[in-house]
Amino acid sequence: MKKVLAAFLAGTSAVVAAIYLSGYGYIFKAVAVNLKKGPLAPSTDDEEKFPSRTVANLNPRQWEKDSEYNINTLPETVLADLAKTRASSLIVIRNRKIVHEEYWKDHNSSSLLNSFSMAKGILSILVGCAIDDGYLESEDELISSVYPVYKKSQYGQFLTFRHLMTMQAGLDWKEEYHHPFAPNSKQYFIDDLAAQAFEVEVKEMPGEKYEYQSVAAQLLGLALKKVTGKNLADYLSEKLWKPLEMEFSAKWSTDEKGLEKAFCCIHATSRDFAKIGQLILQGGKWNGKQLISKGYCGKLLSPTEVNDAFCYTVWANDDSALKYRFFYGFLGQLIIMIPEKNMVIVKTGIYNRLDVDKKQRPVQVELLTEELTQVF
Repeated sequence: MKKVLAAFLAGTSAVVAAIYLSGYGYIFKAVAVNLKKGPLAPSTDDEEKFPSRTVANLNPRQWEKDSEYNINTLPETVLADLAKTRASSLIVIRNRKIVHEEYWKDHNSSSLLNSFSMAKGILSILVGCAIDDGYLESEDELISSVYPVYKKSQYGQFLTFRHLMTMQAGLDWKEEYHHPFAPNSKQYFIDDLAAQAFEVEVKEMPGEKYEYQSVAAQLLGLALKKVTGKNLADYLSEKLWKPLEMEFSAKWSTDEKGLEKAFCCIHATSRDFAKIGQLILQGGKWNGKQLISKGYCGKLLSPTEVNDAFCYTVWANDDSALKYRFFYGFLGQLIIMIPEKNMVIVKTGIYNRLDVDKKQRPVQVELLTEELTQVF
Protein backbone atom coordinates (compact mmCIF):
# COMPACT_ATOMS: atom_id res chain seq x y z
CA MET A 1 0.00 0.00 0.00
CA LYS A 2 2.85 2.37 0.88
CA LYS A 3 4.49 1.68 -2.48
CA VAL A 4 1.22 2.45 -4.30
CA LEU A 5 0.81 5.69 -2.35
CA ALA A 6 4.41 6.67 -3.01
CA ALA A 7 3.99 5.98 -6.71
CA PHE A 8 0.76 8.03 -6.80
CA LEU A 9 2.41 10.98 -5.04
CA ALA A 10 5.41 10.80 -7.32
CA GLY A 11 3.18 10.70 -10.38
CA THR A 12 1.08 13.59 -9.12
CA SER A 13 4.19 15.65 -8.40
CA ALA A 14 5.47 14.98 -11.89
CA VAL A 15 2.18 16.11 -13.44
CA VAL A 16 2.12 19.27 -11.31
CA ALA A 17 5.71 20.06 -12.25
CA ALA A 18 4.98 19.49 -15.94
CA ILE A 19 1.98 21.83 -15.81
CA TYR A 20 4.04 24.57 -14.18
CA LEU A 21 6.95 24.15 -16.61
CA SER A 22 4.53 24.32 -19.53
CA GLY A 23 3.30 27.75 -18.42
CA TYR A 24 -0.08 26.57 -17.16
CA GLY A 25 0.50 27.11 -13.44
CA TYR A 26 -2.40 29.58 -13.40
CA ILE A 27 -4.74 26.57 -13.49
CA PHE A 28 -3.95 25.84 -9.85
CA LYS A 29 -4.73 29.44 -9.00
CA ALA A 30 -8.03 29.15 -10.87
CA VAL A 31 -9.02 26.07 -8.91
CA ALA A 32 -7.99 27.61 -5.58
CA VAL A 33 -9.79 30.90 -6.24
CA ASN A 34 -12.99 29.25 -7.41
CA LEU A 35 -13.15 26.64 -4.67
CA LYS A 36 -12.69 29.34 -2.08
CA LYS A 37 -14.89 32.08 -3.45
CA GLY A 38 -17.51 30.77 -5.82
CA PRO A 39 -18.41 28.70 -8.88
CA LEU A 40 -15.77 26.66 -10.68
CA ALA A 41 -16.27 28.67 -13.88
CA PRO A 42 -16.27 32.43 -14.63
CA SER A 43 -19.45 34.05 -13.37
CA THR A 44 -21.23 37.39 -13.23
CA ASP A 45 -20.69 37.18 -9.46
CA ASP A 46 -16.87 37.21 -9.58
CA GLU A 47 -16.59 40.55 -7.81
CA GLU A 48 -14.71 39.15 -4.80
CA LYS A 49 -12.57 36.57 -6.60
CA PHE A 50 -9.83 38.92 -7.70
CA PRO A 51 -8.11 42.09 -6.56
CA SER A 52 -9.68 45.21 -8.02
CA ARG A 53 -9.52 48.97 -8.33
CA THR A 54 -12.49 51.09 -7.34
CA VAL A 55 -14.25 53.15 -9.99
CA ALA A 56 -15.49 55.92 -7.74
CA ASN A 57 -18.81 57.68 -8.24
CA LEU A 58 -19.91 61.13 -7.08
CA ASN A 59 -23.31 62.66 -6.29
CA PRO A 60 -25.24 59.46 -7.09
CA ARG A 61 -28.57 59.93 -8.82
CA GLN A 62 -31.20 57.27 -9.42
CA TRP A 63 -33.06 56.77 -12.65
CA GLU A 64 -36.49 58.36 -12.72
CA LYS A 65 -39.24 55.75 -12.91
CA ASP A 66 -41.77 55.86 -15.72
CA SER A 67 -45.46 56.11 -14.85
CA GLU A 68 -45.79 52.57 -16.27
CA TYR A 69 -42.89 51.21 -14.20
CA ASN A 70 -43.22 47.42 -13.89
CA ILE A 71 -46.88 47.47 -14.94
CA ASN A 72 -46.49 45.57 -18.21
CA THR A 73 -46.03 41.79 -18.25
CA LEU A 74 -43.14 40.42 -20.27
CA PRO A 75 -44.05 38.21 -23.25
CA GLU A 76 -43.87 34.46 -22.65
CA THR A 77 -41.20 34.14 -25.35
CA VAL A 78 -38.98 36.57 -23.47
CA LEU A 79 -39.63 34.98 -20.08
CA ALA A 80 -38.80 31.53 -21.46
CA ASP A 81 -35.59 32.81 -23.03
CA LEU A 82 -34.52 34.61 -19.86
CA ALA A 83 -35.13 31.46 -17.82
CA LYS A 84 -33.19 29.32 -20.29
CA THR A 85 -30.24 31.71 -20.31
CA ARG A 86 -30.23 32.07 -16.51
CA ALA A 87 -30.81 35.82 -16.47
CA SER A 88 -29.86 37.74 -13.35
CA SER A 89 -31.29 41.12 -14.36
CA LEU A 90 -33.32 42.90 -17.02
CA ILE A 91 -33.77 46.66 -17.25
CA VAL A 92 -35.65 48.63 -19.90
CA ILE A 93 -35.10 52.38 -20.21
CA ARG A 94 -37.57 54.29 -22.38
CA ASN A 95 -37.26 58.04 -22.93
CA ARG A 96 -34.67 58.24 -20.14
CA LYS A 97 -36.91 56.60 -17.54
CA ILE A 98 -36.99 53.07 -16.15
CA VAL A 99 -40.10 51.36 -17.45
CA HIS A 100 -39.19 47.81 -16.41
CA GLU A 101 -36.78 46.32 -13.89
CA GLU A 102 -36.47 42.74 -12.74
CA TYR A 103 -33.88 40.61 -10.94
CA TRP A 104 -33.37 36.90 -10.38
CA LYS A 105 -31.18 34.59 -8.29
CA ASP A 106 -30.83 36.84 -5.24
CA HIS A 107 -29.68 39.84 -7.27
CA ASN A 108 -31.04 43.36 -6.84
CA SER A 109 -30.46 46.94 -7.96
CA SER A 110 -27.29 47.20 -5.86
CA SER A 111 -25.68 43.95 -7.10
CA LEU A 112 -22.33 44.46 -8.81
CA LEU A 113 -22.31 42.22 -11.89
CA ASN A 114 -19.42 41.29 -14.16
CA SER A 115 -19.42 43.10 -17.49
CA PHE A 116 -17.12 40.56 -19.14
CA SER A 117 -16.41 41.86 -22.66
CA MET A 118 -18.81 44.80 -22.41
CA ALA A 119 -15.73 46.36 -20.82
CA LYS A 120 -14.09 46.35 -24.26
CA GLY A 121 -16.74 48.76 -25.53
CA ILE A 122 -16.32 50.95 -22.46
CA LEU A 123 -12.57 50.93 -23.11
CA SER A 124 -13.25 52.19 -26.64
CA ILE A 125 -15.27 55.04 -25.13
CA LEU A 126 -12.24 55.94 -23.01
CA VAL A 127 -10.10 56.09 -26.16
CA GLY A 128 -12.48 58.79 -27.42
CA CYS A 129 -12.09 60.62 -24.11
CA ALA A 130 -8.30 60.42 -24.44
CA ILE A 131 -8.54 61.97 -27.90
CA ASP A 132 -10.79 64.75 -26.57
CA ASP A 133 -8.31 65.33 -23.71
CA GLY A 134 -5.36 65.59 -26.08
CA TYR A 135 -3.58 62.44 -24.95
CA LEU A 136 -4.00 61.00 -28.46
CA GLU A 137 -4.17 62.73 -31.82
CA SER A 138 -6.71 60.21 -33.15
CA GLU A 139 -7.62 56.54 -33.07
CA ASP A 140 -5.21 56.09 -35.98
CA GLU A 141 -2.20 56.83 -33.80
CA LEU A 142 0.36 54.04 -33.99
CA ILE A 143 0.85 51.76 -30.99
CA SER A 144 4.58 52.06 -31.72
CA SER A 145 4.33 55.72 -30.67
CA VAL A 146 3.51 54.42 -27.20
CA TYR A 147 5.58 51.22 -27.25
CA PRO A 148 8.54 51.71 -29.63
CA VAL A 149 9.32 47.98 -29.60
CA TYR A 150 6.57 47.56 -32.21
CA LYS A 151 8.63 49.60 -34.69
CA LYS A 152 10.87 46.54 -35.01
CA SER A 153 7.96 44.25 -35.95
CA GLN A 154 7.30 43.53 -39.62
CA TYR A 155 3.57 44.06 -39.15
CA GLY A 156 3.42 45.56 -35.66
CA GLN A 157 4.86 48.83 -36.92
CA PHE A 158 1.51 49.46 -38.64
CA LEU A 159 -0.70 48.61 -35.63
CA THR A 160 -3.01 51.43 -34.46
CA PHE A 161 -5.50 52.07 -31.67
CA ARG A 162 -8.27 51.67 -34.25
CA HIS A 163 -7.05 48.19 -35.22
CA LEU A 164 -7.23 47.08 -31.60
CA MET A 165 -10.79 48.41 -31.17
CA THR A 166 -12.10 46.92 -34.42
CA MET A 167 -10.46 43.53 -33.85
CA GLN A 168 -8.31 43.85 -36.94
CA ALA A 169 -4.97 43.69 -35.13
CA GLY A 170 -3.60 40.57 -36.83
CA LEU A 171 -2.27 39.15 -33.56
CA ASP A 172 -1.09 35.58 -33.07
CA TRP A 173 -3.95 34.68 -30.73
CA LYS A 174 -6.79 32.18 -31.06
CA GLU A 175 -9.86 33.13 -29.02
CA GLU A 176 -10.98 30.08 -27.06
CA TYR A 177 -13.10 29.83 -23.88
CA HIS A 178 -14.02 26.19 -23.52
CA HIS A 179 -11.04 24.50 -21.91
CA PRO A 180 -8.61 25.42 -19.10
CA PHE A 181 -5.52 25.47 -21.32
CA ALA A 182 -6.94 28.12 -23.68
CA PRO A 183 -5.28 31.56 -23.91
CA ASN A 184 -8.45 33.20 -22.58
CA SER A 185 -8.48 30.97 -19.51
CA LYS A 186 -4.88 31.94 -18.83
CA GLN A 187 -5.74 35.60 -19.37
CA TYR A 188 -8.56 35.46 -16.83
CA PHE A 189 -6.38 34.07 -14.01
CA ILE A 190 -2.80 35.05 -14.86
CA ASP A 191 -0.78 37.17 -12.41
CA ASP A 192 0.91 39.36 -15.04
CA LEU A 193 -1.35 40.50 -17.91
CA ALA A 194 1.23 42.83 -19.44
CA ALA A 195 3.78 40.05 -19.84
CA GLN A 196 1.22 37.87 -21.61
CA ALA A 197 0.06 40.69 -23.92
CA PHE A 198 3.55 41.72 -24.99
CA GLU A 199 4.48 38.11 -25.76
CA VAL A 200 1.84 37.95 -28.50
CA GLU A 201 3.29 38.68 -31.94
CA VAL A 202 1.60 40.63 -34.72
CA LYS A 203 1.48 37.84 -37.29
CA GLU A 204 -0.13 39.63 -40.25
CA MET A 205 -0.92 43.07 -41.60
CA PRO A 206 -3.36 44.92 -39.31
CA GLY A 207 -6.56 46.26 -40.82
CA GLU A 208 -7.07 43.54 -43.40
CA LYS A 209 -9.04 40.89 -41.49
CA TYR A 210 -11.51 40.76 -38.59
CA GLU A 211 -10.60 38.31 -35.84
CA TYR A 212 -12.00 38.75 -32.35
CA GLN A 213 -9.07 38.66 -29.91
CA SER A 214 -9.33 39.58 -26.23
CA VAL A 215 -5.60 40.24 -26.04
CA ALA A 216 -6.16 43.18 -28.42
CA ALA A 217 -8.25 44.87 -25.71
CA GLN A 218 -5.60 44.17 -23.09
CA LEU A 219 -2.94 45.77 -25.27
CA LEU A 220 -5.30 48.70 -25.87
CA GLY A 221 -5.73 49.11 -22.11
CA LEU A 222 -1.98 49.08 -21.57
CA ALA A 223 -1.46 51.75 -24.23
CA LEU A 224 -4.32 53.89 -22.89
CA LYS A 225 -2.94 53.71 -19.37
CA LYS A 226 0.48 54.80 -20.58
CA VAL A 227 -0.68 57.77 -22.69
CA THR A 228 -2.99 59.12 -19.95
CA GLY A 229 -0.64 58.35 -17.08
CA LYS A 230 -3.67 57.13 -15.12
CA ASN A 231 -5.01 53.79 -14.01
CA LEU A 232 -7.93 52.74 -16.17
CA ALA A 233 -10.29 52.65 -13.18
CA ASP A 234 -9.38 56.23 -12.23
CA TYR A 235 -9.82 57.46 -15.79
CA LEU A 236 -13.18 55.68 -16.07
CA SER A 237 -14.25 57.31 -12.81
CA GLU A 238 -13.18 60.75 -14.02
CA LYS A 239 -14.69 60.56 -17.49
CA LEU A 240 -17.88 58.53 -16.93
CA TRP A 241 -18.69 57.32 -13.43
CA LYS A 242 -18.67 60.73 -11.75
CA PRO A 243 -20.21 62.82 -14.57
CA LEU A 244 -22.97 60.24 -15.08
CA GLU A 245 -23.75 60.34 -11.36
CA MET A 246 -23.68 56.58 -11.18
CA GLU A 247 -25.67 55.14 -8.27
CA PHE A 248 -22.79 52.99 -7.04
CA SER A 249 -19.04 52.86 -7.31
CA ALA A 250 -17.86 50.01 -9.52
CA LYS A 251 -14.92 47.64 -9.30
CA TRP A 252 -12.50 46.78 -12.09
CA SER A 253 -10.70 43.48 -11.54
CA THR A 254 -6.91 43.51 -11.81
CA ASP A 255 -4.04 41.07 -12.01
CA GLU A 256 -1.68 40.65 -9.06
CA LYS A 257 0.35 43.67 -10.20
CA GLY A 258 -2.66 45.98 -10.08
CA LEU A 259 -3.23 46.19 -13.83
CA GLU A 260 -6.89 46.26 -14.85
CA LYS A 261 -8.24 43.39 -16.90
CA ALA A 262 -8.94 45.68 -19.84
CA PHE A 263 -10.56 42.85 -21.81
CA CYS A 264 -13.28 42.38 -19.20
CA CYS A 265 -14.41 42.52 -15.62
CA ILE A 266 -15.93 45.87 -14.73
CA HIS A 267 -18.31 45.00 -11.91
CA ALA A 268 -21.22 47.43 -11.79
CA THR A 269 -24.97 47.52 -11.30
CA SER A 270 -27.34 46.98 -14.20
CA ARG A 271 -28.78 50.44 -13.63
CA ASP A 272 -25.34 52.00 -14.04
CA PHE A 273 -24.58 49.93 -17.14
CA ALA A 274 -27.80 51.37 -18.55
CA LYS A 275 -26.42 54.89 -18.14
CA ILE A 276 -23.51 53.94 -20.41
CA GLY A 277 -26.00 52.93 -23.09
CA GLN A 278 -28.07 56.09 -22.61
CA LEU A 279 -24.97 58.28 -22.90
CA ILE A 280 -24.05 56.76 -26.26
CA LEU A 281 -27.67 56.93 -27.40
CA GLN A 282 -27.50 60.68 -26.70
CA GLY A 283 -24.36 61.15 -28.78
CA GLY A 284 -22.07 61.51 -25.75
CA LYS A 285 -24.07 64.31 -24.12
CA TRP A 286 -25.29 64.21 -20.50
CA ASN A 287 -27.05 66.94 -18.54
CA GLY A 288 -26.09 69.50 -21.16
CA LYS A 289 -22.40 68.57 -21.19
CA GLN A 290 -20.60 66.83 -24.04
CA LEU A 291 -18.72 64.06 -22.23
CA ILE A 292 -17.55 62.44 -25.48
CA SER A 293 -17.38 64.25 -28.80
CA LYS A 294 -20.39 63.63 -31.01
CA GLY A 295 -18.08 62.83 -33.90
CA TYR A 296 -16.31 60.10 -31.99
CA CYS A 297 -19.63 58.61 -30.86
CA GLY A 298 -20.56 58.36 -34.54
CA LYS A 299 -17.33 56.48 -35.25
CA LEU A 300 -17.86 54.26 -32.20
CA LEU A 301 -21.16 53.07 -33.67
CA SER A 302 -20.12 52.80 -37.33
CA PRO A 303 -19.60 49.26 -38.66
CA THR A 304 -16.27 48.58 -40.35
CA GLU A 305 -15.86 47.67 -44.00
CA VAL A 306 -14.30 44.37 -42.97
CA ASN A 307 -17.19 43.38 -40.67
CA ASP A 308 -20.52 45.20 -40.90
CA ALA A 309 -21.65 43.67 -37.57
CA PHE A 310 -18.79 45.23 -35.60
CA CYS A 311 -17.82 48.82 -34.78
CA TYR A 312 -15.34 50.05 -32.13
CA THR A 313 -15.85 46.96 -29.94
CA VAL A 314 -19.58 47.67 -30.09
CA TRP A 315 -21.77 45.28 -32.10
CA ALA A 316 -24.23 46.34 -34.79
CA ASN A 317 -27.35 45.07 -36.49
CA ASP A 318 -28.48 47.03 -39.52
CA ASP A 319 -29.96 43.93 -41.17
CA SER A 320 -33.30 44.07 -39.36
CA ALA A 321 -36.06 46.64 -39.79
CA LEU A 322 -35.28 48.06 -36.34
CA LYS A 323 -31.58 48.96 -36.27
CA TYR A 324 -29.65 48.78 -33.03
CA ARG A 325 -26.20 48.64 -31.43
CA PHE A 326 -25.09 46.66 -28.40
CA PHE A 327 -22.27 45.93 -25.97
CA TYR A 328 -21.81 42.19 -25.62
CA GLY A 329 -20.09 40.21 -22.88
CA PHE A 330 -19.35 36.54 -22.29
CA LEU A 331 -22.20 34.49 -20.79
CA GLY A 332 -24.80 36.91 -22.14
CA GLN A 333 -24.15 40.40 -20.75
CA LEU A 334 -25.87 43.01 -22.92
CA ILE A 335 -26.40 46.76 -23.21
CA ILE A 336 -28.69 47.27 -26.21
CA MET A 337 -29.26 50.74 -27.69
CA ILE A 338 -32.26 51.30 -30.00
CA PRO A 339 -32.16 54.88 -31.33
CA GLU A 340 -35.52 54.75 -33.11
CA LYS A 341 -37.28 53.94 -29.86
CA ASN A 342 -35.01 55.99 -27.57
CA MET A 343 -34.63 52.78 -25.61
CA VAL A 344 -31.85 51.04 -23.71
CA ILE A 345 -32.09 47.42 -22.60
CA VAL A 346 -29.67 45.85 -20.13
CA LYS A 347 -29.67 42.13 -19.58
CA THR A 348 -27.20 40.11 -17.50
CA GLY A 349 -26.96 36.39 -16.96
CA ILE A 350 -24.79 33.30 -16.99
CA TYR A 351 -25.20 31.04 -20.02
CA ASN A 352 -22.34 30.03 -22.30
CA ARG A 353 -24.31 28.39 -25.10
CA LEU A 354 -26.12 31.36 -26.60
CA ASP A 355 -27.26 30.77 -30.17
CA VAL A 356 -25.63 33.16 -32.63
CA ASP A 357 -26.41 34.21 -36.19
CA LYS A 358 -24.05 33.91 -39.15
CA LYS A 359 -22.31 37.12 -38.04
CA GLN A 360 -21.74 35.75 -34.52
CA ARG A 361 -24.35 38.00 -32.92
CA PRO A 362 -26.43 36.38 -30.16
CA VAL A 363 -29.97 35.88 -31.46
CA GLN A 364 -31.22 36.75 -27.98
CA VAL A 365 -30.50 40.40 -28.77
CA GLU A 366 -32.88 40.38 -31.71
CA LEU A 367 -35.54 38.62 -29.65
CA LEU A 368 -35.31 41.14 -26.80
CA THR A 369 -35.28 44.06 -29.21
CA GLU A 370 -38.26 42.93 -31.26
CA GLU A 371 -40.40 41.76 -28.34
CA LEU A 372 -39.68 44.49 -25.80
CA THR A 373 -40.15 47.35 -28.26
CA GLN A 374 -43.63 45.96 -28.89
CA VAL A 375 -44.47 45.91 -25.17
CA PHE A 376 -42.84 49.18 -24.17
